[in-house]
Amino acid sequence: MTYLPPLSRRFLLATAALALAPAMALAQSWPTAKPIRIVVAYPAGGVSDNVARALADKLAAQLGTPVVIENKAGASGSLGVDAVAKAAPDGYTLGFAAVSPLALNPHLGKSPFDPQKDIAPVVSVMYSPVLLLGTSASKAADFKDLLATAQAKPGAVRWATSGQASLGHIMLEQIAGKSQVQITHVPYKGGGQQMNDALGGQYEVLSTNAGPAVLQHIKAGKLKPLAVGAPARLDSLPQVPTLAELGQPAANLSSLFGLYAPAQTPAAVLDRINAEVNKALAQPDIRSKLEATDNVPTGGTAAEFARQIAQESENNARIIRAAGIQASN
Repeated sequence: MTYLPPLSRRFLLATAALALAPAMALAQSWPTAKPIRIVVAYPAGGVSDNVARALADKLAAQLGTPVVIENKAGASGSLGVDAVAKAAPDGYTLGFAAVSPLALNPHLGKSPFDPQKDIAPVVSVMYSPVLLLGTSASKAADFKDLLATAQAKPGAVRWATSGQASLGHIMLEQIAGKSQVQITHVPYKGGGQQMNDALGGQYEVLSTNAGPAVLQHIKAGKLKPLAVGAPARLDSLPQVPTLAELGQPAANLSSLFGLYAPAQTPAAVLDRINAEVNKALAQPDIRSKLEATDNVPTGGTAAEFARQIAQESENNARIIRAAGIQASN
């Protein structure tokens, strides 16, 4: 062990204190009247955008400072998260997105940032269940019947997802692999055309996030729910089993959403944001707004959120390698 004389030790401590002073000062003064910007990595008007706006209103009231939403969609969420990665680490720019830009896209060569070096997970906000739905083109009465059809007629079952290497595609590959069936993947570039074609019976099944519009189509008998990717059955569709219940635990996936900050944002600021978001998510009006759209509020610590992202990233890497999934051009 190297011996340092008292003067040298005092000098090193003083130097360290000076280096930390700006971050400590920022943490103590945050937030000021300067607006906080939340970059939503998806278009305006969707479920995730509506949730982010509701959360922004609640945070503005709690913090006493404006919180504004900026929609920056594209590249499966990576464009918005990249804007956060490149922002000043002062607590005034946050991002709202699913974990896919950090846990899925990088394995496909689609990430303009380093998820481990450029982004700090702040707090998990919600998970959005993924429904597997039959269209008018499918005669399957349930999930078991769907697999039986795929077994009897390889490739005849067409499964539409929101895109190549999307969460729905990951689910498809997991189910096809475990059940030893051949299913034809039909990738779309977004949910709008995918749903239009579903209602027109252009393919047999689709995977899509739960939401009010989807529930309306189910109630109208235009789409038949076969399974749900979620930790538990949905209150709005209690008769629909989870994929885990159906013997497909690896495919029982849902979209986890949360808040992110630029790396190097002071820990005290991140802790404050985490506490305020958890406080907001505990409010009945926020919880009811989420649950009304079949989204489930989560919350928790930043460390827990980071572990969830790391675990999903590891799982996705394994699935992508095994299935030979490649990103679309």
